[in-house]
Amino acid sequence: MTTTTRLRPTDLRSLRDAVLDTAGTIGIAGAGTAAGWAGTLRPVDAVLDTTGLTGVITHNPGDMTVSVRAGTPLRQLQEELAPHGQHVSFDAARIADGATVGGLFATADAGPAALVFGSLRDLVIGVTIVLADGTVARSGGHVIKNVAGYDLAKIVHGSYGTLGVLAEVVLRLHPMPARAATLAVHCSLDEAAGHAATVLGGPYEPAAMEWTSDGVLLIRLEGTADALDARLLRLREALGTGELLELPSLSDERRVRRIGTDESAVRREGTERGLPENLGTGPEPGDVPPAEPAAPPFDERRARRIGTDERAVRRNAAWERHASLVRGVPRLASLRIGVRPSRLPAVLADLPAEAITAGLGTGVATVALPTEAVGAAHARVHAAGGTSVLRSRPAEADAPAWGPPPSAIAVLRAVKAQLDPQGRFGPGRFDTWM
Repeated sequence: MTTTTRLRPTDLRSLRDAVLDTAGTIGIAGAGTAAGWAGTLRPVDAVLDTTGLTGVITHNPGDMTVSVRAGTPLRQLQEELAPHGQHVSFDAARIADGATVGGLFATADAGPAALVFGSLRDLVIGVTIVLADGTVARSGGHVIKNVAGYDLAKIVHGSYGTLGVLAEVVLRLHPMPARAATLAVHCSLDEAAGHAATVLGGPYEPAAMEWTSDGVLLIRLEGTADALDARLLRLREALGTGELLELPSLSDERRVRRIGTDESAVRREGTERGLPENLGTGPEPGDVPPAEPAAPPFDERRARRIGTDERAVRRNAAWERHASLVRGVPRLASLRIGVRPSRLPAVLADLPAEAITAGLGTGVATVALPTEAVGAAHARVHAAGGTSVLRSRPAEADAPAWGPPPSAIAVLRAVKAQLDPQGRFGPGRFDTWM
């Protein structure tokens, strides 16, 4: 029986020592939110637990950059940045589960915000990693060792812990948006593709756009209150439909009427919350007021609180549905695929998927399908020029983690041979590629 040692370094020095003191193979573990992704890790001699590598090293609000240890939960980092009005523009579903910065980076995870800001590959401007021979290598900052000219950040992104241990990360930050709102459009996948083309081809500047197989296209806009109001109006007029799930502002009764997606919805939601039946309609010239009012007079403060809360709850529920699909569906395999956005609808239509969440602007989707269909799904994505990786599967199920090897497989193998010639890190993660 093989005994696996578990090591939990707390700084760069102890991390380097842990690598040097381990003679055999090494697995890397973070918060465990993606432990079952990609190929199954084969038995190793030691597991390096990175959850002790936490905390902000340097935050430069003026430069809008932050350096952080790789085991820091991104949710914790966001909370520390919020008082400065800054954040990492990244919203993968696993963040709510405690995923670490290093784990999110190593698995090439991303969320709907990738439509504008890309993945962490686009937000990370520097990394520090410990290689298999104990070398501490940095990229994007002061160079301790220049590793054969490689851009380490881009190479380590999506490497699933097979090239080295990520110790520190430097991230580019962005201002937190003043307001955000989501327009939900009930439609089929084909209709959603048409709507997406309209949105992306117009002046609407969506911050995120996801379609789920529940038949809902979610379009998130961000910006200042007044500008967002106008953009929402133009967007809904262009699409001819849509339900607003959050009011970006409620300064007066006229704005309720102007932003409301339709009069009946505003009235229905208002009466359910105890707001006036005629909220948002206003009196007409010549109207005779009733002897006794049917409802209390308009209360601006209460309307702002109730209206925004109501739509915030519904908005969060809509995006949580996307997040739940990303996390996986019980008894089904979960496949993450990426293809050219124009090809994504056709690829999805060919898959026997029982649940889908699709970024129609990014070309990235997560599909839940029977385990026995995974191999054919990999092949279909590969034929479309895309990539796919297994993210979850039922216990004891046998499904290939990867599809056919990419055209650049020789380059990937060469990088592995250069950085980890003895194959110490992450054995099994890229079976059967290497």
